[in-house]
Amino acid sequence: MPFEPVFQISPKTATSLMRIEAAKQSLQYLPITPNVLTRLRETARLSSTHYSTSIEGNQLTQHEVSSVIQHKGHFAGREREEKEVLGYYVALEHVEQLAASAVPLSTTHIQTLHALVMAEGRKKAKPTPYRDGQNVIRDTRSRAIVYMPPEAKDVPALMDALVRWLATAQAASLPCPIRAGIAHYQFATIHPYYDGNGRTARLLSTLILHLGGYDLKGLYSLEEYYARNLGAYYQALTVGPSHNYYEGRANADISHWIEYFCNGMAESFDNVRRNAEHEASTGARDHSSQLRNLDPRQRKALQLFIGTSLITSAHIETLFGISQRAARNILTAWVESGFLIVSDPARKTRKYALSPSFAPLLQ
Repeated sequence: MPFEPVFQISPKTATSLMRIEAAKQSLQYLPITPNVLTRLRETARLSSTHYSTSIEGNQLTQHEVSSVIQHKGHFAGREREEKEVLGYYVALEHVEQLAASAVPLSTTHIQTLHALVMAEGRKKAKPTPYRDGQNVIRDTRSRAIVYMPPEAKDVPALMDALVRWLATAQAASLPCPIRAGIAHYQFATIHPYYDGNGRTARLLSTLILHLGGYDLKGLYSLEEYYARNLGAYYQALTVGPSHNYYEGRANADISHWIEYFCNGMAESFDNVRRNAEHEASTGARDHSSQLRNLDPRQRKALQLFIGTSLITSAHIETLFGISQRAARNILTAWVESGFLIVSDPARKTRKYALSPSFAPLLQ
């Protein structure tokens, strides 16, 4: 069953896309030090975790979420909520690792994201099989049926069709924000699991944005945009003449959802640009020319040297989600290029330091 999204790019969507591009370009040249970048990135992760889980009813405040993730606090009677935020945070880290490794998206990646969402903070989890029965979404108060997803027997084929479409020339010809919005909508429409669909849909769209070069240094949180007005979020997702997937939802026009999604991206990117401009104006040293000479993985690796002077291949494995051999190959290439120097040459415990010529980037 092929997947062919139906939509048009409205004038408002086109405006949002231009705002996204303007913010993306301006951020590339702002003088933000790795110390500031790391702090802003962590703030965005915590915000994404808080808002995405709050959409699903989690009552932990942003401060409490931060305490749980940093293992600085435990809230009696809130164990389920604590496990939810830990799961989302780990899954968000996995998104960044997948994006850094630039792997082609697969259904296994999506199933693994869902597994991590539901894994209560464990760092590894086996891909989750799709649901084996029907699930019906009901209004929490009236209990009326809000949406009836496709039958379980159709879910694998629908998910395969979505992933195949994302790899087509047609999808590649679309702006990345639109691809990400379509994937979010279609995943939520298929509703392949009994629980965790919303969180996984939001992570999937983030992964597609990161893979497409719209990671914005990991500084934005689309989840906050959704959470500020949940009614608008659910209304934008609810399209078609019927609550039944087979009676119109499958081929519905999703132009309004695309408009909503891109507007949210534009707002989030504008917020990042403003925050970054503020940080840059507070006296941060301008290392933009040096940073532009580094490749994306090197720029990301700089954060490893905040708080420590030496790293190992294990740090690189974890940061990018790659094998030990691949990590060692990267480190060897970085030593040859002058980015790193070998501090401890012992084969099993080899340690690397930042080259003196790049050390000022951490100031």
